[in-house]
Amino acid sequence: MNRALSIRSKGRHSQKDAPKHNFSMTTFRGMRESDLSKKLFKLIKTENHAISAYETAGRERVSIASQLSDWGESTNDDSISDLSDKIGVLLSEIGEQEDLFAQNLEDYRSVLKQIRNTESSVQPSRDNKAKISDEIAKLKYKEPSSPRIVTLEQELVRAEAQNLVAEAQLTNITRQKLKEAYDIQFAATIERAEKQIILARYGRRLLNLLDDTPVVPGDVRQPFANAGEAKHILNEAEAELQSWHPSVEPISTNASGMGANLMPAEDQTTTTASEAPMSDNQSTGYHQATTGHHSAAVEDPRNPVAGEGSHLEKAVAA
Repeated sequence: MNRALSIRSKGRHSQKDAPKHNFSMTTFRGMRESDLSKKLFKLIKTENHAISAYETAGRERVSIASQLSDWGESTNDDSISDLSDKIGVLLSEIGEQEDLFAQNLEDYRSVLKQIRNTESSVQPSRDNKAKISDEIAKLKYKEPSSPRIVTLEQELVRAEAQNLVAEAQLTNITRQKLKEAYDIQFAATIERAEKQIILARYGRRLLNLLDDTPVVPGDVRQPFANAGEAKHILNEAEAELQSWHPSVEPISTNASGMGANLMPAEDQTTTTASEAPMSDNQSTGYHQATTGHHSAAVEDPRNPVAGEGSHLEKAVAA
């Protein structure tokens, strides 16, 4: 058996404990969040826990694949030893997809933070308007003729104008970033699923190479004659993964007309949704999936099917 096709442990893989969610400074930050941003803050924090779970699942899958290969070697059956090792290669790649998915979820989570931060910045404007309104109501009840009422009413007009701008900015950024965030998540889910389907199909092809015909006591199994075919299957799996490209339907947007101040730019004309795909920094068609860190499988060090650390690429490099 060609050891270049192996993922057997030899001390390369170490099992790591799952991350624990301890009481931390993040908990205190959550307590200080404004009423407007508390729900999104909680969602973002919970999503972080889910991302950690995907990362842990990916590491565990790689470890299990290595254990399968080691077990196969211990059976002293050439057929099982060869195929369990190659199946382990595919299972390791499936595990790597979990880690890539977690990285994409982190990108999506970062976009949601932009909405949360805007919500936090709008809260003081709401609070100031409500405070002035309350003061006016109290004075009108206790001192209807107080000259301060006129002053407060003027302050209220200014506060309402400021709040009107802040609310418009909030609704603009919320709509834009909500589309951007879930564009990333859904496209990442599709990528993970399609790549894992590819790997699973080649895994089933490997299973068909194993002769499971029952034998009677004393019979000797024929030597494994499909090692070359098994390697060829791994080569095909790698080639198909590297040729994979996103085919998701683009998410349309009108946000190209929004200026740096989160308001419509006066010198830009709003286009229709069907004519205005999001720009690269607005993330349609999978955020940076086709233009950034997922642009080309061979060049992407984070891409589990093409980077230098890819189990599959190492296995078929011989």
